[in-house]
Amino acid sequence: MHLLYRCYHFVLKSIVRFIGIPEPHLYQGTQGLSDAIADLCLPDDAQVLVVTDKVLNEREIINPVLTALCAQNLCPVVYDQVQPNPTIKNIEQGYQVYTQHHCVAIVSVGGGSVLDAAKLIGARVVRPTRPVETFSGLFKVLKTLPPNIAIPTTAGTGSETTVAAVFNDEKQGKKLAAADFCLVPQRAVLLSQLTTSLPGGITATTAIDALTHAIEAILSINATKLTNDKALEACSLIFAHLPTAYHNGQDQKARDKLLYASFLAGQAFTRTSVGYVHAISHQLTAKYGTPHGLANAVLLLPVLHWYGSRIHRQLAMIARHCSLTSLDYPVEQQAQDLIAHITQLLAQLNIQTQLTEVLSDDIQTLATMALDEAHPDYPVPHFMALPDCQNILTQIRACSS
Repeated sequence: MHLLYRCYHFVLKSIVRFIGIPEPHLYQGTQGLSDAIADLCLPDDAQVLVVTDKVLNEREIINPVLTALCAQNLCPVVYDQVQPNPTIKNIEQGYQVYTQHHCVAIVSVGGGSVLDAAKLIGARVVRPTRPVETFSGLFKVLKTLPPNIAIPTTAGTGSETTVAAVFNDEKQGKKLAAADFCLVPQRAVLLSQLTTSLPGGITATTAIDALTHAIEAILSINATKLTNDKALEACSLIFAHLPTAYHNGQDQKARDKLLYASFLAGQAFTRTSVGYVHAISHQLTAKYGTPHGLANAVLLLPVLHWYGSRIHRQLAMIARHCSLTSLDYPVEQQAQDLIAHITQLLAQLNIQTQLTEVLSDDIQTLATMALDEAHPDYPVPHFMALPDCQNILTQIRACSS
């Protein structure tokens, strides 16, 4: 069976290498936002669906985007019902708002959930006879989406540059993911002023999500020089600037660097896919509503420890690139230096190491579903067995006293 998985991974790598994945046109800053809107080439008074969430709308964080749209004689229509883990109902409601107001473009402003929901709303627009759940899997849309812009308000998911869109199927009680080249946003705007009000805890967990993307991209057997270069630079930026952004959220430079790191990590993992950290994390989010970044942060070290010496070469490469070790040390020590630095960073960010919501009775089902997600889709460096996955879940379960 594992041989068949590897054949499938080879096919995926060949698709990426010979067909290629589209990249969004990247814009940065206030002028970049204006340029991105102008590049939509929409007529005056055109209706533009602005996808966001209620908190961002109520706190007026999206106002600079609304102002920029109005300044170019466009009419924003705000849909703010996206939940932290978007549901099929959220996406269907957004699609209805788009059609009822005769919108012609989509601008998403928010975290990964908002950006993913906007992608799937766009997919419903171009595939109006298809229910959302049918987009789950590879290449199920295959049609150019309406003109769109993705504007992240967290530096974590990288959704503004990825082929994927994740959503919750509440009836089945699990997360589903659509992956298609057409889901890559056409334009991405990195606007750090939208991220300065993020609380320290969210800043930390979303950035560790980006770090996880970068590390799992490097661990992937489908990694290339291009993806390694992007992922290594993302790691370097996160290690250098996350502590500053965590302690001083108003530091514009640190926020800029984290947004760009998230973008780079997104470009890397959308070409290599992710691994077991994400496979397990998705189950925790679907089952308990655990925030995705937090779940990744809690799982990262247990999964890296499980791999052990099998990934020392890749971890040592990260440590050397980020100047976290001595070039004179053996590879094993360099890898351990990276593990030690991540451990210290998580402690510095006050990120918990266990989750109280994980129930012992759920562990076997969660592990089974995680491996079902990972196999065969994720080109991991070594295959995990069910008892291994159960052990990791047991490690992160906070026992009640």
